[in-house]
Amino acid sequence: MRTRWTVALAACAWLACVPTATADPLPVDYNFFGGFPAEIANPGGSLPGTNDFSCVPTAKHPNPVILVHGTGTGQQTGWGVYGPLLKNEGYCVFALTYGALPGPWPISAIGGLGPVPEKGAQFAAFVDEVLSATGAEKVDIVGHSQGTVLPNYYAQVLGGADDIDKYVSLAPLWKGSGPSQVAWPAASYRYAPGITYTNIMTRYDEVVVPYTDGYVEAPNATNIVVQDTCDLDFSEHAGIVGSPRAAAFVLNALDPANPDAVPCEFVPPFTG
Repeated sequence: MRTRWTVALAACAWLACVPTATADPLPVDYNFFGGFPAEIANPGGSLPGTNDFSCVPTAKHPNPVILVHGTGTGQQTGWGVYGPLLKNEGYCVFALTYGALPGPWPISAIGGLGPVPEKGAQFAAFVDEVLSATGAEKVDIVGHSQGTVLPNYYAQVLGGADDIDKYVSLAPLWKGSGPSQVAWPAASYRYAPGITYTNIMTRYDEVVVPYTDGYVEAPNATNIVVQDTCDLDFSEHAGIVGSPRAAAFVLNALDPANPDAVPCEFVPPFTG
């Protein structure tokens, strides 16, 4: 009996010393164009770390994150940074291409061009799919450009506000910008009670003009202009999606209980 106990204890001690296998972190390319190679290699596919419908949210990150691209990009081309970054941080990450015109690739990869009701229906169906697959009660949103309006259309016009917790917008256009002012119902630009909004803007935005169209104060909103804390940040409308500084603000907005310092470093335009 003593021998068996000795062997068992020795085995337990040995197992305790064996490191558990963990997946290597996915590479993160801080570049607005970082997702384009993935789309070329796997047309219509998903970025590494995204759209794993078997992903189970953790207690630390109970809400799956849905990435909502801007006009002209898609689920891979718009999110080369955030797909792998958020997966590495322990989130269940999902992305869709909405509003693509009918046609073969690469036309099928160019999103955000269809009618508003069609885009809204596609987004609503995707939210339902994510919630059903993960068992989560709510999702968090990270959107860019037009992708900062579509989820709010879902919340305010389609009645989906209860499905959204945190809503993080890169280069948002809450006051409308150009044709978007007439394309979307007015309710799409109004905050929904119960959702926590974070707006991340750049003074050098050449699409949302003035950039302050994304700056709307409210008790449930935080507004961030990236140059306010760093003169070295030259990101503009596209580059803000590739910026490591903007990414740090996004991570803090998604997990406000565990904020990290946001670095001040040179951020080039266009690529981030």
